[in-house]
Amino acid sequence: MASATASIPSHTIVSRDRKATQIGAVRHVNLVSSISQSTSARRLTVGPLHALEPGKRAEAVVAPTAVSNGAVIQVEKRVEEVAAGPVDYEKLAAQLENASPLEIMDKALKMFGNDIAIAFSGAEDVALIEYAKLTGRPFRVFSLDTGRLNPETYQFFDQVEKRYNIHIEYMFPDAGEVQALVRQKGLFSFYEDGHQECCRIRKVRPLRRALSGLRAWITGQRKDQSPGTRAHIPIVQVDPSFEGISGGAGSLIKWNPVANVDGKDIWNFLRTMDVPVNSLHSQGYVSIGCEPCTRPVLPGQHEREGRWWWEDAKAKECGLHKGNISQEEKAGVNGNGSASTVNGTPDIFETKNIVNLSRVGIENLLRLEQRAESWIVVLYAPWCQFCQGMEASYVELAEKLSGSGVKVAKFRADEDDQRQFATEELQLGTFPTILLFPKRASRPIKYPSEKRDVDSLLAFINALR
Repeated sequence: MASATASIPSHTIVSRDRKATQIGAVRHVNLVSSISQSTSARRLTVGPLHALEPGKRAEAVVAPTAVSNGAVIQVEKRVEEVAAGPVDYEKLAAQLENASPLEIMDKALKMFGNDIAIAFSGAEDVALIEYAKLTGRPFRVFSLDTGRLNPETYQFFDQVEKRYNIHIEYMFPDAGEVQALVRQKGLFSFYEDGHQECCRIRKVRPLRRALSGLRAWITGQRKDQSPGTRAHIPIVQVDPSFEGISGGAGSLIKWNPVANVDGKDIWNFLRTMDVPVNSLHSQGYVSIGCEPCTRPVLPGQHEREGRWWWEDAKAKECGLHKGNISQEEKAGVNGNGSASTVNGTPDIFETKNIVNLSRVGIENLLRLEQRAESWIVVLYAPWCQFCQGMEASYVELAEKLSGSGVKVAKFRADEDDQRQFATEELQLGTFPTILLFPKRASRPIKYPSEKRDVDSLLAFINALR
């Protein structure tokens, strides 16, 4: 990420001598006495996520002490913060690299007060709300209601509001844009021409409106969620895609408190704190989005494989976090969404029981009409999270088949002209593709299922040996 800095005011304080629209309840802090004009300290009215009628409170601000009706919420720089100057967020991210999510959350809320909000999707990112509550600081929560969420997700929103005594600030898509899309292309156009257009209308534009009233936001992104697009997200960054309340590049800060936390540790935290979770999780859903675009994951699949499963693996982002995809990766992405190379990605399926086939090797295997042994071969790309998700089961399969008369192999099909060859000659559609080369058959047989657990793969092999 290119170096960028931005000046930030301190958290909000309460001014008792003016009246204006009430934004929400915040915790009282002591006023800084006698700030001189030379400090250039400014008073700024805090903007909500969306416009409020006079006398109404912002919906998801939580604080130990409420403010009376009609109170004005203002931002006032403290002398020491004015003197400190701009914040180097790359340096701050490095300083927080080993900090706990609770420490990071506390830092974010302390720095931005009422000008920061948690983005809540209705999944395991409820952990962010629990961390915010544990800091004891006021916090705001917003969510994008696309109009196509699962009923269980709406029920979960209600649970969360009651548990934390908050009102989530819901953002909705523009009704006219949704109507035009559906009338022109139908309700399920994303199955035919990709999800980006629908997500842009139902998610990205409402998010842009939400963020335009903030100076910072908090997300539940984790590095292990999507190795293809989220492997290098920092703890805190200048948002590369959206603008904040002051407008322009560098006007919005993005916090990712659980970036370095494994998914299993998030779930251990939720269980330990007895936090309510979306009931879809118990039905096999891991990554949860809109109902038509989300499904349970199968054994051996990566969690993001439950999203937009009809598309290829590389850039499975709806647009909310498109800044995760580097310019190099964008340049290497073809029409089906996969990149030719990704620097620094280690190889997978590394074990003595799996044969690493070269182009010549798989061409020879393809030409043979009578083979000494049957072969099971995975066509893969090491950056593909779905390939990574099946690595453990494929390695276990190789161990079980060792000495059985079935060879287990891999062929990397994303480099240079390998993809075209694999598409034309090896039935490659998306990664991973699994082929069985029977002992006495000339053409390979493509594994038809998306179940990539050991038992399912063994059943396929034994049925055709």
